[in-house]
Amino acid sequence: MNLDFKNLGFEYTKTNCSYISYFKDGKWDEGKLVEDDTITISLTSPALHYAQQGFEGMKAYRWKDGSVHMFRIDENAKRLQSTCRRLLMPEISVEKFINAVRMVVKANEDFVPPYGTNATLYIRPFIFGVGNNLGLRSAKEFIFSIVVTPVGPYFKGGLIPVNFMVTSEDRAAPNGTGAVKVGGNYAASLHSNKLAKDLGFADCIYLDPATHTKIEEVGAANFFAITKNGEFVTPISPSILPSITKRSLLVIAKDYLNIPAFERDIYIDHLEDYTEAGACGTAAVISPIGGILYNDNFHVFYSETEVGPVTKKLYDTIIKIQFGDLEAPKNWIFDL
Repeated sequence: MNLDFKNLGFEYTKTNCSYISYFKDGKWDEGKLVEDDTITISLTSPALHYAQQGFEGMKAYRWKDGSVHMFRIDENAKRLQSTCRRLLMPEISVEKFINAVRMVVKANEDFVPPYGTNATLYIRPFIFGVGNNLGLRSAKEFIFSIVVTPVGPYFKGGLIPVNFMVTSEDRAAPNGTGAVKVGGNYAASLHSNKLAKDLGFADCIYLDPATHTKIEEVGAANFFAITKNGEFVTPISPSILPSITKRSLLVIAKDYLNIPAFERDIYIDHLEDYTEAGACGTAAVISPIGGILYNDNFHVFYSETEVGPVTKKLYDTIIKIQFGDLEAPKNWIFDL
């Protein structure tokens, strides 16, 4: 292995092995590590025709002492269970999920980038329905797999503000699958993402699908803002994916930075009430938002070139926790 960890992008690099487990005859097998990073499935698998699949995303971090740790992976396990219930897939126990993550990370420990590079080992668990199943019904067999790869920062430019535009398209229906992490939600966002990038924006802002008056998500991430009164606020809706990063920031704002933090409606026509804004998620952690285009009006928050002070504190704090430079709340950190 000869990787330049300091210049990694957010791309796939083959590692030593992946994890795979099969569900058949009503139960999961024990699972195992495999060197091959390809899978052969039936051409009529429900995952291919009816999008019966879900996934998660998390990271492993190299700490200053050389040890490797993961961040809140039990919450990823629970969220995947919610996805499985929504799409009629067999649940994976939290214990099986965590053991599988530990197994595959341990087997690829040499691929966890060194402390100080700001790079991590990205972990992608996923589950999907397979087997001969042409009709519209749930599969009888499933595959649960985990692939890992070393990645650098999601945005190569570092923590700098980026601009977004509001799209008229929806990523999820009011009572649909927006609150679970399924591939169909992301496929629905590809078109609006391309339109935004073609116009020079980083991505698009999605409004609530029922009324188109409230901010819901930012591309594939959750949204947050800082009010003029110094409050941390983030949207609440049944069609928003419950981001583990967002939930962590709510705790960090209140318990580490003494900032009032709330989940509540954020109306798109009241952007002037907020001094800073950002997108948050596992891949990018935090992406500061410079400005938002809505109905031909471009609203700038703190700055298009500089990160707001509260956003910077939130980012620095969660990064320090993840890389072991600041004590984490109880049960947030998992060892190998």
